[in-house]
Parts: sequence; C-alpha cells; structure tokens
Amino acid sequence: MTQTRTIPVISYAEDVREGVTGVDAGLLVLRAAAGVVMAGHGAQKLLGWFGGAGFDPTAATLAAAGYPAERTMTWVLGLSEIVGGVALVAGFLTPLAAASVIGVMINAVAVKWGFDWSGPIAAADPRGIEYEVLLCAAGVALALTGAGQVSVDGARGALRGGRLAAGVGAVLLGVVAAAAVLLLRRW
Repeated sequence: MTQTRTIPVISYAEDVREGVTGVDAGLLVLRAAAGVVMAGHGAQKLLGWFGGAGFDPTAATLAAAGYPAERTMTWVLGLSEIVGGVALVAGFLTPLAAASVIGVMINAVAVKWGFDWSGPIAAADPRGIEYEVLLCAAGVALALTGAGQVSVDGARGALRGGRLAAGVGAVLLGVVAAAAVLLLRRW
C-alpha cells in the first residue's frame, strides 16, 4: 500500500488573512521613500522649501528648457509632485499617484538629455539621469503592484482583482501625459 503525502501550499491570499506581509511592508517603504522625495521636490519648486529655488526661478528654468506657459507648467509640475507624492505616502489612488511620478520623471529625463541646466539646480552632473530613472521605476512598480495592505487603498479594498490592468493603464497614462507635455515643449 502506498502512502500519499500532502504538501501544504501557502498562497498569498492565505498570507494576507494572517495580516501584514513582507510584501506589504516593502511596498510601504517604497511608497514612503518615493512619495516623500516627490512631495519635497514639489515643495522646493512651488514654495522654495528645503533649500529649493521657489516658484519664479523654477518657471524661468522651465521657460529656458522650452516649456510654454512656464508659470502654468510650474503649477502643473509642482502640484504633480506634491499631490502625487502625498498620495503615494498614504497609498491613496496609488495607480494615479504613480502615473504622476512617471510623467514627471519622463519629462525630467527628456529635459536633462536636451537641455544644459545651470545655476543651483545643477549641483550634481546635470546629464546624470539615474535618479530620475529610479523614481520612474518606483512609480511603475507601485502602479503595477498597488499600495499593499498598509495603505488607504488597502483599507478600502481598492482594485482587488484588477490590479494589473489598472497598473498597466496607469503606466500608459503617465507615458501619454509625459508625451503630451513634451510635444507642447517642442512647439
């Protein structure tokens, strides 16, 4: 007589019932780091906080980089960073918050490749794009994974079952928004 052995399988769904997972904790750390950095940079641009240039110098930099309606674009840029960053930290509407990060970072990479920064903004090598690529990758990762259990989205049960589709849509939204802004810059 042969004996059958059952191997227990632990699924992510069972792990969630047990409480917060390592994945949830990791997503919280990623959201907090990327969100605080984004919100801080927006505050630098709009308000001059944290040693930032402030509104008028940022608008002048955008104008020099070829963006039309530089004052309006400064509001769009700063608010995208602040609102997107705060939403990431909270894990609120995470795919949309991630889309704002993706759009801003694609523009930042495009500007650095095609514009020579000068003044205090260029404290580091102005052509280095590692930082922007890393923040963009964080935005893509968070769009695709969602915020995790330790978040407003997790508490609301947001996007259960459709996380990947919503994430892909958010990534596409960020890319399309970035492309639209870059097209404005060319005209």
